[in-house]
Amino acid sequence: MKRKLIVLTFVLILILIAASGCQAEQKQTLSILNYDIYMDKSLLAEFEKANNVTIKYDTYSTPEEMYIKVKSGASKYDLIISGEYMIERMIRENLVNKLNFDNIPNYKYIGDDFKNHVYDPNNEYSVPYFWGTLGILYNKKTVDASSDSWAMLWDENHAQRIIMMDSQRDAFAVALKLLGYSLNTVDEKELDEAKDLLVKQRPLVMAYITDGAPDIMINEEADMALVWSGEAVSAMAENENLDFVIPKEGSNIWIDAMVVPSNTENQELAEKFINFLCSTEATLRNINEVWYSTVHTEAIKQVDEELLNNPAFNIPEEDIQNMEMFRDPKEFISLYTERWTELMAQ
Repeated sequence: MKRKLIVLTFVLILILIAASGCQAEQKQTLSILNYDIYMDKSLLAEFEKANNVTIKYDTYSTPEEMYIKVKSGASKYDLIISGEYMIERMIRENLVNKLNFDNIPNYKYIGDDFKNHVYDPNNEYSVPYFWGTLGILYNKKTVDASSDSWAMLWDENHAQRIIMMDSQRDAFAVALKLLGYSLNTVDEKELDEAKDLLVKQRPLVMAYITDGAPDIMINEEADMALVWSGEAVSAMAENENLDFVIPKEGSNIWIDAMVVPSNTENQELAEKFINFLCSTEATLRNINEVWYSTVHTEAIKQVDEELLNNPAFNIPEEDIQNMEMFRDPKEFISLYTERWTELMAQ
């Protein structure tokens, strides 16, 4: 009997040792929320292997969709990449934490032009990721772009060959700029005029989409599309008949940045991943994957000359001077949402 007790005790000890070993080997999970098609996925696997962690990677289409996901609390994330105006809103609503920049030494590579902006004036909550603008990707064989105007998207000669974004801020930005208004207006009369202009355009529009327009343009199934600049770069690389114009009325200049949500349980790990993405090598790999303009002072020196000569990537200073950054409209966002809903119901 005594022998059996000794054996049983030994077995229990082995079980406890094995259990504690399993607990010790249990991996941390880093949950990331990002735009679709906006990162070289091989970087995720590399970080997982180097740090013995698991990455859960979710995507979204528009900042508004991201905000709803985060605000609902249905899913917890440790790192979010999104647009500046939505980051401004999340900071105001205490949905993101201040960062410990001791854990992000590669922040030194972020260019000064991308710091101290209104959405995070003291550079406490965010690390810039990419930047760019909004413009028209068009087929040179079928479209006369000499007007250099947003009015191109209202050309009846291209009915059902025009693609617009399924994004209320971006679509309204086009109409507002064409009318000579700020893309951040909260004037109801100006917004009504913009909505009426978009309603007038609607019969000409083939589709409202946030992803997929570059492929449609590459296949020459449409004549022009409202796109972000990186989408234009990638499409132009695939089809020499495509070109990109930033209209003379002005456009949006945006900065997407990385933030850590306030309900994270892995802030230090998230900051470690931010630092990893801010390395020169990771940045160059991301550029080659997504084709957007870089905020990285060292990576830009290693970009191919052909890419540097592309004005959709290396946006001309004269165009930048005529651009506005989206701001958080606060409670006035309902003015946009109501009119967008009305437009989509047409």
